[in-house]
Amino acid sequence: GWIGGWAIAMTGVLVVGSLADTAVRFTLLTVGLDDLASNLAVVIPLTVLVIVVMTALRVLGTKLSAHIQNALIIAQIAALLISTVVAIWRALAGDSPLDALTPSISWLNPFGEGGSALIAGLLLGVFVYWGWESAVNLTEETTDSASAPGKAGILSTVLLLVTYLAVAYAIITFSGTDFLSENEDEAELIFGLLGTEVLGGWDWILLLAVATSALASTQTTIIPASRTGLSMARRAALPHRLAHIHPRFRTPDVSTWLVAAIAAAWYVLVSLISENALLDSLTALSLLIAFYYALTGIACAIYYRRQLLRSATNLLFIGLGPVIGAVLLVWLLVRSVIDLNDVEASATGTSWFGFGPPLVIGVAIFLLGVVIMIWWRIGHPEYWRERPGVAPEPQEV
Repeated sequence: GWIGGWAIAMTGVLVVGSLADTAVRFTLLTVGLDDLASNLAVVIPLTVLVIVVMTALRVLGTKLSAHIQNALIIAQIAALLISTVVAIWRALAGDSPLDALTPSISWLNPFGEGGSALIAGLLLGVFVYWGWESAVNLTEETTDSASAPGKAGILSTVLLLVTYLAVAYAIITFSGTDFLSENEDEAELIFGLLGTEVLGGWDWILLLAVATSALASTQTTIIPASRTGLSMARRAALPHRLAHIHPRFRTPDVSTWLVAAIAAAWYVLVSLISENALLDSLTALSLLIAFYYALTGIACAIYYRRQLLRSATNLLFIGLGPVIGAVLLVWLLVRSVIDLNDVEASATGTSWFGFGPPLVIGVAIFLLGVVIMIWWRIGHPEYWRERPGVAPEPQEV
């Protein structure tokens, strides 16, 4: 359980800087400052500033953050929708300057490449759909907390699915696969590469979509890490200071600022090493995500074990579903270890201690957590004296 909390916190630390970096770079591209977007002397300070501003918004209150998040999401979805519709319409009208394709339902067939596409898709999906649980992390701060966070999690997952599929269809339909293969080394800049081709002088709309998306994600990614720190501190699994609640804004200010500080320091350090090292640190996320998601699925079934046989719905949604998902994620975790150890597939392209850089980063973070856990266990054993819990019996109405 302690290591699960550590994994959640560390995923936020690893990715916050990269998201803020993307927001800065694409904002500069949106306003035509292309040269500055590739200048680390400009990008790194602006990225740290974005982290500080987004963290301050989180500390100032959940309601304020939610309003800003809504505005960012609306801007993002609107820009993506416009770009998607234009790209597909131009491709079908024969107006694409690239090797356009006709959309096909067969593109959704996971077994179309003999199963290899399914494996690649599942590994990618572990990262792509990570983050939906931000609403659940805010359960105690949410109106109608008994049902709203769960509904928000389901709705956000559906929106993610629709958004990703629509954009993927638009890109492939408009550009074809040859263009994507030729620009594989710049995959993270695919919207920048296609913006002018799709929208001409209005390419800033597509760039804005990426900028607002990254900015929104920067804000939400701080939530799981900071609330995990709060939760662990309240149970004596971490220093009690992390459980401090701001007397005016009613948010875990110490935990939130600590996460931001570590994330900013990690981003600056890795960015100064190389941009490829930053990309490899993001790739390492899949290990931590698969681990704590699998752990969550198993914990769900164990915690609700006395309620599993009360109904078929209970058995499916809090028993079989989470366990099957956990087993799948354990398999993906093993696959990730194998794939991340491939030196040639890493962004750095060099071996670290005889292993792939993403695998080294992921394992090093995990082992660091083990060391801190043992140290804290020796000095502060209160958390480990607790007995495993079980879900309370539902109240009769």
